[in-house]
Amino acid sequence: MFSGSMVALVTPMRADGSLDGDCLNKLIEFHISQGTDAIVAMGTTGESATLNVEEHCDVVRQVVQQVNGRVPVIAGTGANSTSEAIALTQHAKDLGVDAVLLVTPYYNRPTQEGLYQHYKAIAEAVDIPQILYNVPCRTACDMLPETVGRLAAINNIIGIKEATGDLTRIEQIKALCDDQFELYTGDDANTVDFILLGGQGTISVTANVAPAAMHEMCAAAIAGDEVSARQIDKKLAGLHKNLFVEANPIPVKWALTEMDLIPTGIRLPMTILSEQYHQTVREALLEAGVLN
Repeated sequence: MFSGSMVALVTPMRADGSLDGDCLNKLIEFHISQGTDAIVAMGTTGESATLNVEEHCDVVRQVVQQVNGRVPVIAGTGANSTSEAIALTQHAKDLGVDAVLLVTPYYNRPTQEGLYQHYKAIAEAVDIPQILYNVPCRTACDMLPETVGRLAAINNIIGIKEATGDLTRIEQIKALCDDQFELYTGDDANTVDFILLGGQGTISVTANVAPAAMHEMCAAAIAGDEVSARQIDKKLAGLHKNLFVEANPIPVKWALTEMDLIPTGIRLPMTILSEQYHQTVREALLEAGVLN
């Protein structure tokens, strides 16, 4: 259903932490003009953990309205409470998103059976395409390939964002799922390899600041043009690395401010990028050709 470079969109905020709707619209237009293949709102990079439910739904509503069907919109609706995840997923469906992205329940540390029952309940409650999201470095919860294979048998669970950084997971998951089940990486640095091994694309942090290059790189890799894909990726390597010198989305929001695309706002407990990393991130932006 989805492929290519799907941006894990930041949520623009003013210096006081309030949401900046005008800037959000401009950011969406920037991505559409630059070739971004899909927009993922209210994921980790969108600071979903610090927005309340009303704000969360308002952002999703605005993204859907501004995009107006020009590219797919995927909404993050995961939670560590199954009932909350169901409610957020239903809200997103009602707002008109094309699919939802469901992070594994964080902090609770459920068993593999608990994960299966969690996702099964959401899938049965809300009839919308659903994408699993496995990011154990943040959630303290690793959804194993065997569990993914069980969940892939549920009709509206269509794919997984696999963010372990372990490329061997691709082969393991593909062996347990049918050919229609889609795999997206959550690790910008391995995007080319991930696609060449059979993945459909990336849900990307780097795409926030280099959307055209990420689109072109993914398109080349999907077409099997490894040489072109790796040439583009080489210019982006500094971004893949240095947009994580502090916890995401701290560096990428600072980078977008440097590019004059968003104000400086970020929600506590996240803080603005430490001064010691400013030049590191700035150099990566210059190397990628997105900052003059």
